[in-house]
Amino acid sequence: MKTEKELRLDIVEAGRRLYASGLIAGGDGNISVRLPGDTLLATPSGKSKGFLKPEDLVITDMNGRPLQSEAGRPSSEIQMHLLFYRLRPDVTAVVHAHPPTATGYAAAGLSLDKPLIAEAVLTLGKLALAPYGTPGTPEVSQGLAALVPEHDAILMANHGAVTAGPDLDQALYRMETIEHFAKISLVAHILGREKAISDENVRRLEQARLELMEKENDRRTAAMIAEAVAAQILAMRKGA
Repeated sequence: MKTEKELRLDIVEAGRRLYASGLIAGGDGNISVRLPGDTLLATPSGKSKGFLKPEDLVITDMNGRPLQSEAGRPSSEIQMHLLFYRLRPDVTAVVHAHPPTATGYAAAGLSLDKPLIAEAVLTLGKLALAPYGTPGTPEVSQGLAALVPEHDAILMANHGAVTAGPDLDQALYRMETIEHFAKISLVAHILGREKAISDENVRRLEQARLELMEKENDRRTAAMIAEAVAAQILAMRKGA
């Protein structure tokens, strides 16, 4: 399990990557990770995520309230992050961005649900399109609520996209894959030959995705047990 200091550095790097890749602009987007003790580490409101420092990040409770008076405040969109954490115990990181090609599809009311490339099925699973909600209001979470339990990546109509994962790397990879897949889908549409993967092969890919996720969960569980045992042994030695 990573330390808070390491997670701060990871979030700063994730913000830099999102900005450098053009998936956010200005003060767009937000990132969060779950900390022990029912707290979150989140990016602050009003700052470019491409130029953050570790000390800029905000710790909140599970209602989105800052726990450090000297720190800034999280984005008003922290509620969509909290929705994932409440409904998905397996999620420890959430990324929200405005990938331009994918957001173009969302603004057109088009979902990216055609299985055109294997990598998208393996990385994203089913990619849903949530209805429009005014940013910073409960409408956003209301539109996402029915989709969050079964989706790791969701397009948001006329807004952007949100991804989640068992760690920040996976949540970030999924956001990058959404935009990559959107670009490929657009090219296929322009060429007039959107040839989807067959249902049988999609089922095989979905099974492979489940197996990969199970292996990853087993690996993380084993690592957590090993850390807990090591901590207990250390405590026993100190008490001896």
